[in-house]
Amino acid sequence: MRYPTLAAGLLSATALAVPAANADQPELIVYTYDSFVSDWGPGPAVTEAFEEVCDCRLTLTGVGDGAALLARLQLEGDRAAADVVLGLDTNLTARAAATGLFAEHGVEADFDLPIDWDDALFLPFDWGWFAFVHDTNRLPEPPANFRELIDSDLSIVIQDPRSSTPGLGLMMWVEAAYGEDEAAEIWGGLAPRILTVTSGWSEAYGLFLDGEADMVLSYTTSPAYHIIAEGDDSKAAAPFDEGHYMQIEVAGMLASSQQPDLARQFLEFMVSDAFQSIIPTTNWMYPAVTPESGLPEGFEALHVPETSLLFSDVEAATIRDAALDRWRNALVQ
Repeated sequence: MRYPTLAAGLLSATALAVPAANADQPELIVYTYDSFVSDWGPGPAVTEAFEEVCDCRLTLTGVGDGAALLARLQLEGDRAAADVVLGLDTNLTARAAATGLFAEHGVEADFDLPIDWDDALFLPFDWGWFAFVHDTNRLPEPPANFRELIDSDLSIVIQDPRSSTPGLGLMMWVEAAYGEDEAAEIWGGLAPRILTVTSGWSEAYGLFLDGEADMVLSYTTSPAYHIIAEGDDSKAAAPFDEGHYMQIEVAGMLASSQQPDLARQFLEFMVSDAFQSIIPTTNWMYPAVTPESGLPEGFEALHVPETSLLFSDVEAATIRDAALDRWRNALVQ
């Protein structure tokens, strides 16, 4: 979902727009997460590619991490400046739909997803599995499940489920793997292992790369960045035998959009080869529609979980508040 030229300091951009030669061109505004609009994220390439075909100006506005997108929309309501929101996931889509702020997209695509997709409001653009990433030089034998992690003396960095979709994904992972009865116990055991809880992914991953923690909550695809961009195969995702929780990231158009035709054009572009081919080596996730060129060399080395865990959007919305209480109660003790 987000990958760094982390040595540069993990600076997040707040907006990305290429100046237009014609000031009369219509502007399409997309709310997304900060790392998407960064210099090392998909934003620059997506902006250039879409502006070549839309006769418009594309403005990508970063508003924090993924879960912060929904909070921003709930605050702004139909006064939101955005036409499109990109970066929610299926743990949030039921709550997002309940706001009544989204319009049907009317876009069809042949998705390459682990699940069937039929959602009139939201279109997927990438997906992956959450995982704890470690450095094989420092930690050659990582824990094989949550209980082994609890019994270790390792330190981990995670993200806040109230602001971050990876943080929310971890919370759902524990719920899916252990159920309501054991989830509180797992969080109670994990609490001493948690070095810190960050508001977003970039800060957490930066702490891990700086050697501050043994493992970081990220994705099974995270090592692809290091393999492809850095020629470094020392980062790996620890396989957990409970299974790994999936994330499917989506975009949707707002009913209040001042540019509904352009918004729909962007969503159609989003599932095209031009957009999807950008995803693997900028957002470092699996594309929702496999590009004609296939996946880049290096992805074949990634861990593929034997067991995938995923709540439906309705289930995720139903259990979220109680799961958040269990998470919060364990971490404040």
